[in-house]
Amino acid sequence: MRSRFKTRFEDLGLDTKTGNGGYRALNKDGTFNVRKQNVPFFERINMFHSLVTMSWTSFFTILVTVYFGINLFFASLYVIIGTEHLTGIRGTTTLEKFMDSFFFSAQTITTLGYGQVAPLNLPANIVAATESLLGLLLFALATGLMYGRFSKPYASIKYSTFGLIAPYLDINGFMFRVVNPKYNQLIEVEASVTLSMQRKDKSDQREFHLLELERSKVILFPTMWTIVHPIGENSPLQGISADEMLERDAEFLVFIKAFDESFSQTVYSKSSYKANEIKWGEKFTYLTKRHGTGVSIDVGGIDETYKADLN
Repeated sequence: MRSRFKTRFEDLGLDTKTGNGGYRALNKDGTFNVRKQNVPFFERINMFHSLVTMSWTSFFTILVTVYFGINLFFASLYVIIGTEHLTGIRGTTTLEKFMDSFFFSAQTITTLGYGQVAPLNLPANIVAATESLLGLLLFALATGLMYGRFSKPYASIKYSTFGLIAPYLDINGFMFRVVNPKYNQLIEVEASVTLSMQRKDKSDQREFHLLELERSKVILFPTMWTIVHPIGENSPLQGISADEMLERDAEFLVFIKAFDESFSQTVYSKSSYKANEIKWGEKFTYLTKRHGTGVSIDVGGIDETYKADLN
């Protein structure tokens, strides 16, 4: 009874019924390959998560766009009110007046104020006061987002592009390599690998197997780690060929957990290998060398392999 329920619930929370076509649960970058449909617009919105997790290029593009958009809006209000109600406006054409209003808006929203331009009547003062308040709120928000992005802990673990089916001791093994390319210290690093593939009866059901690893945990992680699953007699990979692995749409789901000393927090990393990302009959090249009184690692050679006959 215990083994039956253990097999039943090894799906990690992923759906076991995914159809007979090609399927990938986890992208190489660690994001889940799941698309949610028919979700109401306001239930989908998570501005903080989006702004903290998006790329720096996208973040600064949004920041600059919002900044210029607000200044264009308030510059238009100053022109509508009348630039004659602002001191120091020297422009004579409509474009020159708008440009003067735009730069006055930029000085107001940042509470900089050089003193050359100032509002005179009540409407202009109301708009300037409103913009100043909005500027304080937006810059506080932008500062919080910048801090959130810098302080967000994450494991920048680099994975080998391919997994290998390679000779291991007197049998074979599935293996891949990971390395921390940065100089932050990761300790108590734990790895787990789950194999997902279609059942042998070619139904639309998938089966999940938590693979037993040669070593599932290392205390220190200053060098490169080759994670190995020995393909013994109890392994779900025993007797499976490359063609069968492709036919059954196999996927190796990798989950790594570590403690980051820089943040004093636990960090996570995820990736996966599909059947077409597995090389058969190759082994990883040893990349650790002596360097002075220590060692050096060629991180750029993480994918270097050489041919090796399988057992």
